[in-house]
Amino acid sequence: MSMMTVTAPRVEAATGTRLVEVVVPVHNEQRVLAESVRRLHSYLVRTFPYGFRITIADNASTDGTWGIAAGLERELPHVRAVRLDRKGRGRALRKVWSESDADVVSYMDVDLSTDLDAFFPLVAPLLSGHSDLAIGSRLSRGSNVVRGPKRELISRAYNLLLRSLMGARFSDAQCGFKAARTQVAQALLPVVEDQEWFFDTELLLLAESRGLRIHEIPVDWVDDPDSRVDIVRTAMDDLKGMWRVARTRWAR
Repeated sequence: MSMMTVTAPRVEAATGTRLVEVVVPVHNEQRVLAESVRRLHSYLVRTFPYGFRITIADNASTDGTWGIAAGLERELPHVRAVRLDRKGRGRALRKVWSESDADVVSYMDVDLSTDLDAFFPLVAPLLSGHSDLAIGSRLSRGSNVVRGPKRELISRAYNLLLRSLMGARFSDAQCGFKAARTQVAQALLPVVEDQEWFFDTELLLLAESRGLRIHEIPVDWVDDPDSRVDIVRTAMDDLKGMWRVARTRWAR
């Protein structure tokens, strides 16, 4: 099936001369979408010193998500909605990031589990040119995390495997709070194969292998008890992705 995209005309930056694009990928999130986007928009209008654009990337929702996204585009300045006809968080990020004209591209989960006060520290080193990519980490010293023991165990085990088997130096591959200089992201995207949950990890591993600078900040994070993510299935898909990347490395 081909990928269809409905894209609004370019939304101008809110203030300032630099532009940061914040992608919110969603699939069947009608329950939280409107409240989260309004909260994010209000926060950025009040506190963010640069121009911003919020892009809701609806990947193949079958509920009322797309209608809500289109309504938010009409309601709020600096918000646009993009619709894809195939699922996959990586697919949604790839589409928006590859076409972005912003200085920095980023994304965050729709439930806004990460404290928004971490957003400026996330993107500031990218805007200054100090770093190439930036990630929020729930496993760094200084982070404050509230989540169940099952998610905590799976997350720590996965990231331990990345460090021990893949030599990764970043601490939290799975936190849904990341950013990159657009030029860097657009150079890496053609080489990243995954279209779903392993997309983040593969992008970071590729960046490290090329000597790019990854900035990491501790974040406060509160688990959404009604999250739609199947944590076990996601972990298994991530392990398969890790194995694929490892085989490619060993074959060289």
